[in-house]
Amino acid sequence: MKKCLHIKYLLILALLSMVVVVYCNIRIISFAKDRLYDNTSDIPHNHAALLLGTSPTGRYGGPNPFFYARIRACAALYASGKIDKVIVSGDNRRVTYNEPMEMKKALMEAGVPVEDIILDYAGFRTFDSVIRAKEVFGQLSFTVVSQRFHNERAVFIAGKKGIDAIGFNAGNVGLRYGLMTYFRECFARCKVFLDLVVGMKPHFLGEPVDIG
Repeated sequence: MKKCLHIKYLLILALLSMVVVVYCNIRIISFAKDRLYDNTSDIPHNHAALLLGTSPTGRYGGPNPFFYARIRACAALYASGKIDKVIVSGDNRRVTYNEPMEMKKALMEAGVPVEDIILDYAGFRTFDSVIRAKEVFGQLSFTVVSQRFHNERAVFIAGKKGIDAIGFNAGNVGLRYGLMTYFRECFARCKVFLDLVVGMKPHFLGEPVDIG
C-alpha cells in the first residue's frame, strides 16, 4: 500500500513539473513571437546588438555550430547597417575560457571593425548579459543575437526588466548536435521565472561604460 502511495505521489509530482515546464515555455514563446526576426531586411535598426556568448569548440573538441551561426548572423546585421555596435557578452571566469575574446576575433574576421566591438566579460548567464546591457552599457533598447530559442528567453527577460529588446535569429543547429542544448533550455526557462520572483541580480555590475 505504501509503495503504491509513493508511486502515486511521484506521478503527481512529475505531472505538476511537466505542467510548470510547459507553462513557462508557452509564456516565453508567446511574449517573444512578434519581437524576433530572421531577415536583415525586416529588422528595425538599433544602436547596439547584444551577442550572447558561447564557446567556439563543442563538447568533443570540434567546431561549435552555435558559435559560428551567431557570428555570421551578427556580421550580417552589422553589414546591413541595422546595428552600429556589438556588445559581446559571455563567460570569462576561468583563465583558460574566454567567450568574449573568441567571439571578438571571429567578428573581426567576419568584417566587423574592432572599434565597434565591446566586450562584456561578466555575462555568466543570459540573465546577467541582458541586465548588464542596460545597467552597465546604458542600452535601453537593443537587438539580441543568438539562436531563436535563446533569443526568446533573452527578449522575455528584457521585457520583464523594462528593456525594449528584439532578437535576430542565428541559424538553427540540428538535433544531432544540439539536442542536449534544447533540452536544457526547457528548464532554463523555468529558472527565469524563479529569478524574476526572487529579484535575482547579476553576479557583477560595476561602473557604467559608454559604448559611443
